[in-house]
Amino acid sequence: MNIESLLIHGGVDGDERTGAVNIPIFQTSTYKQPGFGINKGYEYSRTSNPTREALEKLISDLEGGYAGYAFASGMAAITAVISLFNSGDKILISDNLYGGTFRVLDKVFKNFNIFYEIINTTNLDAIRENIDETVKAILIETPTNPLMDITDIEGVAKISKERSILTIVDNTFMTPYLQRPLDFGADIVVHSATKYLGGHSDLVAGLVIVNNEELSEKLHFIQNSTGGVLGPFDSFLLIRGIKTLAVRMDRHNSNTKKIAEFLRTREEVNKVYYPGFEDHVGYEIQKKQARGFGGVISFILKDNVDYKKFVESLKLITFGESLGGVESLVCHPASMTHGSIPYEIRQKVGIVENLIRLSVGIENSEDVIEDLENAFREVRKND
Repeated sequence: MNIESLLIHGGVDGDERTGAVNIPIFQTSTYKQPGFGINKGYEYSRTSNPTREALEKLISDLEGGYAGYAFASGMAAITAVISLFNSGDKILISDNLYGGTFRVLDKVFKNFNIFYEIINTTNLDAIRENIDETVKAILIETPTNPLMDITDIEGVAKISKERSILTIVDNTFMTPYLQRPLDFGADIVVHSATKYLGGHSDLVAGLVIVNNEELSEKLHFIQNSTGGVLGPFDSFLLIRGIKTLAVRMDRHNSNTKKIAEFLRTREEVNKVYYPGFEDHVGYEIQKKQARGFGGVISFILKDNVDYKKFVESLKLITFGESLGGVESLVCHPASMTHGSIPYEIRQKVGIVENLIRLSVGIENSEDVIEDLENAFREVRKND
């Protein structure tokens, strides 16, 4: 089945008992058990719930995985994955990944002697050089948040398998519609489903997909033991959002290309980060492992442009955290999504004060461009 159809009919397609075309919301905490040791497949909704189970089967189908698991947030999903490791283990991470992932590693898991090392994962030689006996996994984002670096998933997975370690890919920016990391050898895929999968800025959720039975058993144990599960209503909303993912991502892709090209023409802009440019260093890798370039652009305003005034002058584009909704959203990574990363690290990798991240929505692209033009006009009034 092609993915456009799988988005709608994958997982659990409707309700066999009633014929309802949508999976019902099983808003229950517990289940009647006919006798000791006898149940109908469900005992307690932390362990399993039919609505959440339908979502988990759906995301597993979409990513081509062995099993999927749904969590109360993207960070709950990341936390569950990191909980697979033991004291003394080290994880290699991309050098400009989401600030929340860095924070939970640096401020929480480091207390349990689970360590990390920041490297440039676009450089496969750097990965090889930094793997020692303590390294148990490589965690990558591709494209990275917010500088849109592209990592060769297949290349990383090959190295990981040679060294008997795991490859973990945060696939939030691409979604399984555009990129399926397990097809390139990754072991675990993570999503902040709050973003494109939900798509409407009305839920918070996280998903994890694994490629084998052993990882599935371990992750389900962690999910059930720690309890950060997604509720049935949000599971229902997420299934509903996923049904329109193909049409939304197509529009995100086309809009973003037009707006990235527009931003490149502006004298107020010093640099645009967008993997859809042919001169982007990761362009060919992106074309190999994905069928689109996504809906996020980052750009650096020139030093003489007041970035705060620019952001505050936007009217159609919303200033706020998150991304991947139907509406265009702009954020300031240095003070918002990546504020937890130390200043020295931000400066080193390029998350500077005048860096702006734009999540392009599905509005008419001309309206978004007009809003940007008006904001540029406002910041130049006093020149």
